[in-house]
Amino acid sequence: MADDRFHPITGSVMPRFAGIATLMRLPLVGLDEPMFKDVDIGLVGVPWDGGTTNRAGARHGPRQVRDNSTMVRNVNRANGIKPFSICNCADLGDTPVNPVDLMDSLARIEGFFDKLQAAGVAPLSIGGDHLVSLPILRTLAKRYGPVGMVHFDAHTDTWDGYFGGYKYTHGTPFRRAIEEGVLDPKRTVQIGIRGALYNDAEDTWGQEQGIRVIDIDEFQKMGTAAVIAEARRVVGDGATYVSFDVDALDPVYAPGTGTPEIGGMTTLEAQHVVRGLQGLNLIGGDVVEVSPPFDPSGNTALVGATMAFEILCVLADCISKKKAAK
Repeated sequence: MADDRFHPITGSVMPRFAGIATLMRLPLVGLDEPMFKDVDIGLVGVPWDGGTTNRAGARHGPRQVRDNSTMVRNVNRANGIKPFSICNCADLGDTPVNPVDLMDSLARIEGFFDKLQAAGVAPLSIGGDHLVSLPILRTLAKRYGPVGMVHFDAHTDTWDGYFGGYKYTHGTPFRRAIEEGVLDPKRTVQIGIRGALYNDAEDTWGQEQGIRVIDIDEFQKMGTAAVIAEARRVVGDGATYVSFDVDALDPVYAPGTGTPEIGGMTTLEAQHVVRGLQGLNLIGGDVVEVSPPFDPSGNTALVGATMAFEILCVLADCISKKKAAK
């Protein structure tokens, strides 16, 4: 059972529009505070979009997701999971970043997550553009070796380079992760891929390495139950990360993102698939590419907060069972 110190503030004690905004209204815990040693799952903001090539703004995502996450409650109605009752969860604040130096930011982000891994804290992060997943995967691989991944996205993010071969953008994180040996392509499934291409290699390189790509047309033909079964088959029993780019959703559900693509999945379909990951060996996750400047309504941040809660539920279920088995 979770420590009472880590329970979120409820709306019956403090109205949702009041108080200091933290992710899911959890306590804000610094890495140098005594409570940090008791954290099971650390919710972390990564306010950085230095890898964005067109519509910047995801650096503002964590702050607005924090605000909209006041709508999160304690129990997942669909699967009955009560994440805050079975794991000690806390908002660990934001990683340090350098807004004018991409490589320095990657190093700073990796260093922050190294501290989480040293303490045995599973990360659930809010980006930021999708390049933020790379330093997180680097850190996780130091403990687990090459990890598997369930990746929701409109894009494969396995491009090789941009503007003369520059290697680090939000379109390249998983190519770099595979090349660095921190991501196992044969235990990686990408769900919701769609949109026009600059060239065929954008799609084929990852598949040649062994990535299972379920594009949106196949997704619709298979249905969510079959997609869940396929994802579970691909990642197997090994350590698995969940990365959710909000542009996996149709832009009617998440317009505030850097690279929207029409014809995406619904929020409900995405929730069903994430819930279907319950029972896998999950070690962390992220929700990325929420870009508030492109969504004055704030709905995309609400979607981001809700999908983070769905990931948190299956992650907490996994971690609580591992703790009980010790």
